[in-house]
Amino acid sequence: MLVRTARLFPLIISHHLHPSCTRSPTRTFQLSLGIAAAASRGLRSMEPLKTAPEVPTTKPPPTTAESSAEDTSLAPTDTTADKEKPLPAGLLPGETVVKEGKAAILFPSANEVFYNPVQEFNRDLTCAVITEFARDLLAQRGVKVVVPGEKERVLVSLSEETNEDDAQTEEKNGAESPAVTATAGEKCERGLRVLEGLAASGLRSVRFALEVPGLQSVTANDFSTKAAALIARNAQYNGVCHLLEASCRDASMLMYEMRGKKERFDVIDLDPYGSPASFLDAAVQAVSEGGLLCVTCTDMAVMAGNSGETCYSKYGSVSIKAKYCHEMALRIILHSLDQRAGVYQRYIQPLLSVSVDFYIRVFVRVFTGQATVKNSASKQALVYNCVGCGSFHLQRMGRRTSNGKHMKYSPATGPPVGSECEHCGQRHQLGGPIWAEPIYDLAFVQKVLSAVSGNPSRFGTSKRIEGMLSMVTEELEDVPLYYTMDSLSSTIHCSTPPLLQFKSALLHAGHRVSLSHACKNAIKTDAPPAAIWDVMRCWEKANPVKKEKLSETSPAFKILSTEPSLEACFTVREDANPQSRKRHLTRFQENPQAFWGPKARAKAGGGIATNLQDKRKKCQNKRKNQITDSSEVKNFHCKKFRQGTCTNGDKCGYSHNLEQTTEEKME
Repeated sequence: MLVRTARLFPLIISHHLHPSCTRSPTRTFQLSLGIAAAASRGLRSMEPLKTAPEVPTTKPPPTTAESSAEDTSLAPTDTTADKEKPLPAGLLPGETVVKEGKAAILFPSANEVFYNPVQEFNRDLTCAVITEFARDLLAQRGVKVVVPGEKERVLVSLSEETNEDDAQTEEKNGAESPAVTATAGEKCERGLRVLEGLAASGLRSVRFALEVPGLQSVTANDFSTKAAALIARNAQYNGVCHLLEASCRDASMLMYEMRGKKERFDVIDLDPYGSPASFLDAAVQAVSEGGLLCVTCTDMAVMAGNSGETCYSKYGSVSIKAKYCHEMALRIILHSLDQRAGVYQRYIQPLLSVSVDFYIRVFVRVFTGQATVKNSASKQALVYNCVGCGSFHLQRMGRRTSNGKHMKYSPATGPPVGSECEHCGQRHQLGGPIWAEPIYDLAFVQKVLSAVSGNPSRFGTSKRIEGMLSMVTEELEDVPLYYTMDSLSSTIHCSTPPLLQFKSALLHAGHRVSLSHACKNAIKTDAPPAAIWDVMRCWEKANPVKKEKLSETSPAFKILSTEPSLEACFTVREDANPQSRKRHLTRFQENPQAFWGPKARAKAGGGIATNLQDKRKKCQNKRKNQITDSSEVKNFHCKKFRQGTCTNGDKCGYSHNLEQTTEEKME
């Protein structure tokens, strides 16, 4: 199958392409498919298409990924019936077409290049963010961005003063409306230069070229020659050769070579399989002044505390196992970006950061300024997490104070906790440092939300984008991390209080409180841990637990042994229920299909691991199929015998037949 696929995609590196597909010799070389090979198969010429031809869409079954988190390989779809049917124009034998947004992407029958339909939300959100970024940036260059189906937007402001300012701004913009307009699919000479460092099939880049207005060029890069060849073919199939340029380079080396101020990219998108750590240093240098850096991380196990030492080696931060691990993962990657940018006297400004189950996605702008870089230490914080009750405290890494026109920097003082937790007497874990500043720009998020909600037909996941961004705008932006209702109640072994009642109790006590997009039952509040446990003590009095069964050394016993210092009121307040919850918006991911998470990494050389479901059945759910007949145990080899330590001899219930074990491995 690999040989057959290699014959289908002969790679020719040439500058003698169609005029709409050529680039200057100083730019990255072009990748094209062999025209002679296509002609021998009776296909039409390689002239770029004005529009993608209408072809039947085949949804591929999910399998494994190779080099990008968003792409998953396709299983062969050749059947006898398919071979008898004539192929649609532009398709090679065994190919299929997958449509997403306005893009129609070709996929071979073999498993070299890949697609994951679950990541459509990621791609839709990225298109929406880049569109609003282009709108703001190109307005300064005298270019107006036009999005099909978009009406005049009215931004929801938080105060009357802001409304007046916005009205004055709109009047100025109307009086000085740009003469140049930019539409999607057309090249804009003053537009943005975009790089997708790990493009795989090129789906994301093709969607940028077709759906995001105001682009000058899109460079879709992948280290795999087969993937790069398919990118060039997909660019031609969708008629975007005038915008999209295929590149077969090492992503880091490509970005390092574009560090010059006149060569930097306005937007860099990184969506690797696993950790992006190896690309961050090059990315913060290759993005232009005020440019947009989009990063996806799918190594959530590392960033969520399963391997703190690995997290430190990759991101310079120690992750810890805690209920707030998903938001902590966001703040870890922001810390890593800011730290790497600071080496080159640059700093980041987060526009939007979201945590979506098995991956996180951050959008940051990168600026240069030595004076602002000095604030970096005061933006980072260590986390003291109690292993008993889950209370946490943040310790800033530095301190800055205003001294007239000058800013004074000094080391932070601490620690904020004692050797033992004041609530339960347990020890603390030390994690971080993490980004302790806001993880999003409220004004920018409101612009994206307004654009998506005002044009819902633009994206297939518009409802979910609207729900998530609505939750983001409702979060307390200056309060890092959160508590969860289940962890608070399980600590003192009591029933879980209703979410709205618990929020109302904190609001009645004079504290601010909100939900979190990163967890369904999360509570973000500026209330200290002492106030939170006072509310839980009051709830326990109304819903008592059997204290005689509690161990005197347990956190629950020590917490409940202290009388609450306040009288909590659990009457539900109107402002306790946020608008996103009242409107029943789609706020969290619903499982679209079985085994929809990140797929297995592809094998070296382009192959994939077959029988993935059979491997899952063999390694998981062992308790559901327990062996009741002792004779069946003989079918399993003895591990101790293989190691030479089994002393049971013939009485051993497991098999000592090593030949059988070898045959099983060969199978």
